[in-house]
This record gives sequence, C-alpha cells and structure tokens, in this order.
Amino acid sequence: MHRPSPRPFRTALDSALQTVSIEREGLQALEHALSGPLGEAFCEAVNRIAESEGRLIVTGIGKSGHIARKIQATLASTGTPSLFLHPAEAAHGDLGMVAPGDLILAFSNSGETTELAAILAYAARQNHCVIAITSVGTSALARAAEIPLVLPTSTEACPMGLAPTTSTLLQLALGDALALALLQKRGFTARDFGAFHPGGLLGARLRPISDLMHTGDALPLGQGSLPLRSVILEMTHKSFGCMGVTDDNGVLQGLITDADLRRALSGDLDTTTAKDVMNAAPVTATPTTLAQDVLQLMNQRERPITSLFIVDEDRRPTGIVHVHDLLRSGLS
Repeated sequence: MHRPSPRPFRTALDSALQTVSIEREGLQALEHALSGPLGEAFCEAVNRIAESEGRLIVTGIGKSGHIARKIQATLASTGTPSLFLHPAEAAHGDLGMVAPGDLILAFSNSGETTELAAILAYAARQNHCVIAITSVGTSALARAAEIPLVLPTSTEACPMGLAPTTSTLLQLALGDALALALLQKRGFTARDFGAFHPGGLLGARLRPISDLMHTGDALPLGQGSLPLRSVILEMTHKSFGCMGVTDDNGVLQGLITDADLRRALSGDLDTTTAKDVMNAAPVTATPTTLAQDVLQLMNQRERPITSLFIVDEDRRPTGIVHVHDLLRSGLS
C-alpha cells in the first residue's frame, strides 16, 4: 500500500496564523502612513467628495474591482451617492453613466491596469476629478489622479507573493475609512441608515416606532376619574393588557396594567378610580425612537414591559406598541 511521504511544510493552522500576522503588519503600516502624506491626501479626498454636488463613480477590475464594488455599496448605504462602473463596459458605452460634476474613485494595486485607460482618458477630457487608491506612487493611475492615495509597501500573505491578499486588504481598509469619514462629515445618523436599509433584521431594528405603533381608537385610554369597572371594560376591549390614564387635556398621567388591576380587585369597583391604582411614572417613547431602542426599553427592566405608550413632546399619547408587534417585525 502506498503511503504518502511526510510533508515538510507547515500545517493549515500555521499558514492561517502567518497570513493573519502578515496582513496585520500591512494594516499597521497603513495606520502609520495615515499620519503622514497619505493622511493629508486622504483628508483632501474626503473634503472634495463631501463638497461635490455630483456622485462618486467607483471603478476597478479583477480583485481590485471586487473591493471597489464593496466600497461603492458601503458608500451608497452611508449617504454618499455613488455607483460602480465596470472598466470594460465603460469602453463600450457605459461612460455615459458619468455625469458632469461626478468624481471618480479608481482602485488598482499596480496602477497600470490597462482597462482603466478609457475611464482616465474620458475623465481628463471632461475635467472629472480622479481619486486613486494604488500601491505604486509612480504608476500611470497615480500620475493621472488629481488625488492619489498611495498605499504603503506591504508583503502579500500569499506564500508565492502572487495572489492579492494584503494589498486588497489595505484597499478595503482605506476604502472603508473613506466611507466612514464621509459618514461622520455628513452627520449621517442611524435613522438615515435605516432609511436605506428597510429590509431584513437591520431594517427592522432601524425603523422608527411610528411605523409599528397602533393609533387612534386602538389606544386604551381613560381619565383619572374613571371607575375601576370602566377601566376593566376598556382594557378588555383594547387587549393591550394596560390602559393609559390622561388628564382633561389628554396628557398622559399614568398607566394601569393587568397586575395593577389584580391588586385593586379587592376594593370597590365603582368607587375606586383609575387615578387611585395607576403607576404615575410610566415608561414611554417618542414616535421617532428606533424600534430596537423601544425593545431595549421594554426588556431592560426587572419585569419586562409588554406594552408601551408612544407620546408626543407634550406627553399626549399618539400610539401604543406591544412587544409582539416588535417580534413580528423581525426584532428579537
């Protein structure tokens, strides 16, 4: 029976650890470079993009193209209008996607990618600002760019030094840094982020509670003078397990829950009033509060809340939400 000869090279785990170590060194070099000329060019790029009234056209091919697509998606979802332009398609009509005032962000490790030539030539003719992310400061791309972002020299983690690994990681890191610097400069908020992500768990977390709350006649409400017998009828009819207690102006004064009601049943149902048994400091939220924050409000107490009133700036109830509404929306 044939037996394979012992393999002298390292184990898979050794290889993984070496890959991470080499790529970490690359990220450390990038961090150091950002404290020098690269950082100055980076800030110039951020300001130029933020001040532009056009879009950011992101391009690249091969592995750099994959990174460019990811960065473009991050830019778009964090408030920077952008689109990806494939270099090969650009030379066959897609240059028409580039409008006056647009800026171009080009990715190429070597900076000598021939497929980018048509885009760079068009940018020069139409006076579009080109921002380049490349590893070679003397490359054709760097020379053509108005703002070259030159990555520090790094060692590829590939043992043959051929497969783009550390170089693409640095492109990704600098692209993410650019997107997040623009996010902060624009004052982009979680609520803005939610507007661009209506689907999935992320969309559910970032929806304003006004999208989920019950309104109008669905609200279980009564004044403080309401006898307990009527409180029971209102709570039974509305099925939220609680009733909000309001004053003559409709301002929320307190809350009665099923538990409050059970404790009060030993008294006279006609002479005991809502005000006598209510909790005078109920937890509330505003219509713009994010759904994830409302769920946290409801769960962070010793005894979780099942229903919560939504009030306006004058503490008048505008809605109510049950924990089941949040769970049905995809939150957990």
